[in-house]
Amino acid sequence: MNKQLDVITIGRAGVDLYGTQIGGRLEDMGSFDKYIGGSPTNMACGTARLGLRSALITRVGDEHMGRFIREELLRHGVNVAGVATDPERLTALVILGIRDEERFPLIFYRENCADMALCEDDIDEGFIASARSLVATGTHLSHPRTEAAVLKALALARRHGARTALDIDYRPNLWGVAGHGEGESRFVESAAVTAKLQSTLHLFDLIVGTEEEFHIAGGSTDTVAALRAVRAVSDATLVCKRGPMGAVAFTGEIPDSLDDGETGPGFPIEVFNVLGAGDGFMSGLLKGWLDGEDWPTALKYANACGAFAVSRHGCTPAYPSWEELQFFFRRGIVRPDLRNDTQLEQVHWATNRHGDWSTVRTFAFDHRSQLEEMEGYSPEKGGAFKALCLKAALRVADGQPGYGILCDDRIGRRALHAAAGTGLWIGRPTEDPGSRPLQLEPELGADYGELREWPRNQVVKCLCFCHPDDDAATWAAQEQTVLRLFTAARRNGLEFLLEVIPSKVGPVDETTTATIIQRFYDLGVYPDWWKLEPFRSEAAWAHAVEAIEHNDPHTRGIVVLGLDAPEAELAESFALAARQPLVKGFAVGRTIFGDAARAWLRGEIGDDEAVAQMAERFSRLCGIWDRARAGQHEEA
Repeated sequence: MNKQLDVITIGRAGVDLYGTQIGGRLEDMGSFDKYIGGSPTNMACGTARLGLRSALITRVGDEHMGRFIREELLRHGVNVAGVATDPERLTALVILGIRDEERFPLIFYRENCADMALCEDDIDEGFIASARSLVATGTHLSHPRTEAAVLKALALARRHGARTALDIDYRPNLWGVAGHGEGESRFVESAAVTAKLQSTLHLFDLIVGTEEEFHIAGGSTDTVAALRAVRAVSDATLVCKRGPMGAVAFTGEIPDSLDDGETGPGFPIEVFNVLGAGDGFMSGLLKGWLDGEDWPTALKYANACGAFAVSRHGCTPAYPSWEELQFFFRRGIVRPDLRNDTQLEQVHWATNRHGDWSTVRTFAFDHRSQLEEMEGYSPEKGGAFKALCLKAALRVADGQPGYGILCDDRIGRRALHAAAGTGLWIGRPTEDPGSRPLQLEPELGADYGELREWPRNQVVKCLCFCHPDDDAATWAAQEQTVLRLFTAARRNGLEFLLEVIPSKVGPVDETTTATIIQRFYDLGVYPDWWKLEPFRSEAAWAHAVEAIEHNDPHTRGIVVLGLDAPEAELAESFALAARQPLVKGFAVGRTIFGDAARAWLRGEIGDDEAVAQMAERFSRLCGIWDRARAGQHEEA
């Protein structure tokens, strides 16, 4: 039967506020990183990263955190048709931290939260029927309303031939058998919890848990006895997680020793953060299970995904992509603290970026000195004009994907802030205009620490005037600045665009830009984006593209700049650039806004005319680019 989805998870959805200081009490945390959380939510994202078609059934609040969860799920490629918005309840929150490798304090804020209002009416038979599998977690069996929803979903899944799985996911305080301050606790004996779990275990084809979780499911603190108690009421494959000893699968009778079950290879890595490791494990296990792999292979996937999780900060952000997992298997462990493995982290970053930017038609109005030199300019007028530029960009985009802007914070702050949430790709410059050796805007701070204030959807853009023939001192100064900026961008979760313009410095040939590109890669700078001046030959493009793809096969791509060229010249350069699939679009500024800016600043035209003129020129350039790209597809 052809199913549209591979897996649906059902249950908790919340926002994790993760303390960024490591090694201290939760009381002493000064700042937090925000991630999506809740085991079913983590697993939906984790399986999507591994290439499964995933969905989630839950509820979120009708507020900022609920919208964040929904948007983040979409960014991960998770189907949200089963995510209901609850107008009466708030989205759940968890505040947590990393004290040391054994202590992970956390507080659940789940009093009457949205996901605990999930009910039978939220379960749609057609949606359940569209999936190959349904995965439930233990928490939603702890309350009659949510239990009824889960049981309905399980019955429908089995009716429509889907596999079913349970992650026991025992949190004593969420079952009401431990206090609010004991969120870290993983085991408290409870006959009532055991009875409730055992009443449902026959409904599953796969049951997964730690030894402590099987203790609660089986009603015994002897793991073999507990597994045998579970086996007495369920024919499911049982997968028992054993921490650093890996995991073991039992498809039939439970042997006298856990070592006699089926196992997969483990990975000796540093334990940094165990929170969310089980959800990573489950994501890998589900990938193997649903792909029809044998249990040793499925457990290999699971153990590796769990290893990634325990070595990184956060839950969902730590999980690997399928490409990353394969890279890890091929290359092996270079250092046990995976988060500090530069090569692995580059693959992790590059294969888990959000958003489809296969086309980027960009209106660049991040110019500062060029605008300041125009007659009639003042900071107030400059800011007002850039707001008009944004209006023009939005008019052309008209809510469609594949459009962007480059806008600065110094003159264009109003436009930059207004662009948030519009769907535009947003690049923001950091360089002091025209500086050589490269200097950055003072607003970044001496240690570039102000990048922490940037919204995560803004791309750090840096223009560097450099040439292979520059003297050693110039290269050293510029390389140091670019490397520090790139490092700061990554540290703050921001994409990085590097623009290089050698033609303004010295003579260029077909290999000039490629030589510069290689030099920055050799330095350890891996831009998400390259912004390059238009080349006059296919050979020059081929050299540049080869240099990028050889060093970073997962790069976002290239945007070609305009250099204030007339439209006819841009059309010619677009036609050549569009032959390269790695070139995703353009970033053009003065060709679009130059005439309008000069006339508007002198008071010769009004707002509406300026917007109309810029929108018409931007739209025309977009059409030229789209036709150039379409022409290449037709030739192919």
